[in-house]
Amino acid sequence: MTNRAKRAVSGAGFAVLMAAVLEKGVPFRFTAAGYSMTPFIRDGDVITVAPGRIRFGDTVAFLSPRSGKLTVHRVIRISRDGYLIKGDNSLEPDGIVPRTNLLGRVVGVEHGSRYVGIGLGVERVAIAFLSRRGWLIPVIGATWRVMRPVAKRWFA
Repeated sequence: MTNRAKRAVSGAGFAVLMAAVLEKGVPFRFTAAGYSMTPFIRDGDVITVAPGRIRFGDTVAFLSPRSGKLTVHRVIRISRDGYLIKGDNSLEPDGIVPRTNLLGRVVGVEHGSRYVGIGLGVERVAIAFLSRRGWLIPVIGATWRVMRPVAKRWFA
């Protein structure tokens, strides 16, 4: 692959491109960058965003009102003013995001060649609830400490 083929579209240009594709009703795939949605979306995962109704617990792509950057985080509350959105691995919410800033919702996550469905189904409601309270990361850590020895025996 040449250097030219590896060049990324700028943040603002990327958001405009995504919005144009989603406006046509076509899903948009791209590689996630960052760790704010770990462990459900990891740096380097390929995510698919599609247009559609946004519900509590959905992971959404939006333009941050604070920074103007394209961001992918989870809806942890819905109000008349917009959506309270927070990264699963973030300490603080992004604040209230107006409906007009939302581009679409994440409908697929691929880690390597594996499809990752956790965090996109009905469990998204529990994840959003735990995230809003600041309990998500401690619960995941405690669960992993308990399940790790069992998982080692199963997959050894």
